[in-house]
Amino acid sequence: MSVTIVAFDSDHQPPIRAIRDAVFIGEQNIDPGLEFDGQDGSAIHALVAVDDRYVGTGRMLDDGHIGRIAIMRDYRGQGLGARVVLALIEEAARRGYPRVYLGAQQQAIGFYAGLGFTPFGEPFMEAGIPHLAMEKSLV
Repeated sequence: MSVTIVAFDSDHQPPIRAIRDAVFIGEQNIDPGLEFDGQDGSAIHALVAVDDRYVGTGRMLDDGHIGRIAIMRDYRGQGLGARVVLALIEEAARRGYPRVYLGAQQQAIGFYAGLGFTPFGEPFMEAGIPHLAMEKSLV
């Protein structure tokens, strides 16, 4: 298993899109126009590979906003999502970001709390799914 920080370039765009298509569009019925919002080209991406197959991804915008954490169904429950988030946090710290933050889907709040994120603000709806804003200080 490996996690690599990558760009949304011609080598990495196909697996990133395939994973997010399967998880967010296929499983969660999120509109493709919402999922692929035009921000991927300037974002930092993480890809997780198991046995030379890409099975998970996530991204971070240049303001420390982490999102689009997705692990293929057959690979969930193995800690791969945490590895993606931790790789993005490490990259944010390396770049000197003071904090990272995200909108956690309601069912993932405990997952992010376990990685040191704390809630802020009021719950909100995004793509028809309840979310809660969470942040983690890096200073």
